[in-house]
Amino acid sequence: MPAAITAPNLLVDPGYLFWAPLGTTGPTNTVAGSKFTDAWPVGWLQLGATVEGSTLSYEINVEAITVAELFDPVSYRTTARTGTFTFALAEWSLTNLKRAMNGGTITPSGTGATTMNTYVMPVPGAEVRAMVGWESSDATVRVVVLQALSSGTIETAFQKAPDFARIPVTWNMEIPSGGTLPFNTFTAGVGRG
Repeated sequence: MPAAITAPNLLVDPGYLFWAPLGTTGPTNTVAGSKFTDAWPVGWLQLGATVEGSTLSYEINVEAITVAELFDPVSYRTTARTGTFTFALAEWSLTNLKRAMNGGTITPSGTGATTMNTYVMPVPGAEVRAMVGWESSDATVRVVVLQALSSGTIETAFQKAPDFARIPVTWNMEIPSGGTLPFNTFTAGVGRG
């Protein structure tokens, strides 16, 4: 008789994205009722809605160690690892553009209905790293990227509805100063262990 298969503990829905300045304290990860119950600390700002959710990618490259006398590898060793966290922000604002562009300055002028904001991107070498966080909609999974730099093409298309302008972001993970890993993942409850 084949083994019985139980229903999987699926992870669905896009969850919630957060952004914080480098070095911001992460969540304390308090768990009750198999869910995270603590709020993200001050300094973590919600990024808002995305076009199609987000994607965490981590590539591990290994190479074979071989000897002349054997056809098969005698061992494999990790030679490189790279991680990215990508999403397209649905809320088009200069603040989100500034985050995607790794800093710069936003200068407001005027007040109320006469306010005008001017954005100037950072010069090369003056980019600002950031932290990125994600929490599942069911409050059972959290990811904290400890240091990241945005890269790639930031392409915004201004089109007829139902299309809308978006800000695509690819965060490249780095090991922070004094750290050893680029991101941490936390889960709540026995079913996610």
